[in-house]
Amino acid sequence: MSGHSKWAQIKRQKGAADKKKGQIFSKLARSITIAAKDGGADPAANLKLRMTIDKAREMSMSNDNIERAIARGAGSTEAGALEEVVYEGYGPFGTAFLIEAATDNKNRTVNNIKHIFSKHSGNLGATGSVAWQFATRGQILVERTRDDLSDLELAAIDAGAEDVRESPDGLEVYTRPIDLRPIREKLQSQGAKIAEAQIIKESSQGVDLSEEQKPAVDALFAELENDEDVIAVHTNANL
Repeated sequence: MSGHSKWAQIKRQKGAADKKKGQIFSKLARSITIAAKDGGADPAANLKLRMTIDKAREMSMSNDNIERAIARGAGSTEAGALEEVVYEGYGPFGTAFLIEAATDNKNRTVNNIKHIFSKHSGNLGATGSVAWQFATRGQILVERTRDDLSDLELAAIDAGAEDVRESPDGLEVYTRPIDLRPIREKLQSQGAKIAEAQIIKESSQGVDLSEEQKPAVDALFAELENDEDVIAVHTNANL
C-alpha cells in the first residue's frame, strides 16, 4: 500500500494555513455540503459527514459555517448545482492520480484539471483508468511526542486497526472506514497527539521515485490540491 506522504501534506498545509485559511474553509464547506447532500444531514447516520465536520472543527471552522454548509446540502437550491466529480489521470514517471472535486461548473473544473496535468507533463485519463488501484481506508496520523510509541501501536491494534506503520514523524494507523472514529478516540484516551484522522484512498500500486523526481510530482500534487474546486487528491507516488 502506497501513496503521497500525508506528513508532508500536513506540514505544507500548516505553513500555508494563515495565508489560505479562507480557501481551506471554502473547500471544507464544499465537502460538508456534498456529504450532507449525498448521505443526509444527520452526522450520527452519515460517516462521511461526521468525519468532515470533525476535520472542519480541527481547523477551527466556526459552528455557524458548518451548520450553513450542512443546510445547503440538506436541500437548498444553492447546493442543487454543486456536484461531486472524480477525475483520474497520470503524472510524470508513471504516477497515477485520483482527484475528488465539488463543482457547480464541470466544464470549468475539467478544463482546469487538464491544464494542470498538461503543465506538469501529465494527462487526464479515462474513467476507470486508475481508480481500480485505490481502496477506501481510514487513516490516523499520530505525531511522535516521544521515542517509544509501542504502547500506542498496541492500543491501535487492540482497537481493531488493520495496519500500523512507524516513521520518523510518528505512527500511521490504517482502519476500516467505519472504525476510524472509535480507534482515534481510543488513541486519544491513551495520550496520543492526533495530527489528522480522515478517510483516504490508498493505492495498491506504489511508485517509488528518486530524490530528483519527487519535486516534479509533488508540484503536480500541490497545484491540483490548490484548485478551488478540488477537495481531495490521491496518488500512488511514494513521496
